[in-house]
Amino acid sequence: MTATPASSESPNEPPTAPRHAADPSLGELVAEASANMSTIVRGEIELAKLELKSSVKNLGVGSGAFIGALVLLVFSLTFGLIALAEGLVALHIWRWAAYLIVFGLLLVLVGLLVLIGIRKVKRVRAPQKTIETGKDTVAYLKANTRKS
Repeated sequence: MTATPASSESPNEPPTAPRHAADPSLGELVAEASANMSTIVRGEIELAKLELKSSVKNLGVGSGAFIGALVLLVFSLTFGLIALAEGLVALHIWRWAAYLIVFGLLLVLVGLLVLIGIRKVKRVRAPQKTIETGKDTVAYLKANTRKS
């Protein structure tokens, strides 16, 4: 006959290590994890702020350059249109008729741009997929919040 040990542990379970006073409790571990997560999130937010600041600065400088180029283009169009009209005068067209032809060409160009703009604006639609997924997310959260 074999003697059974006098301990309260069953032979199928592994022996549990004795708890030392230095081991943190579950509450302490959760508090530490929460503090660490909070530190990580704050760090990520600071990193995002730094990256966005740089991106916004580059966007501002780039936009300013484009606006400056557009202003110069608008002013230079005046000289180009005058040159076009004077070129027509050089082809022995009366000066008033040459400038009227250039004006008419500009009106035709404006009309075409307006038609293109109207067609493009009519194609604008609401973001249906985004709206659907947003509604699905809200419904899912409402359903799971009521269960808890």
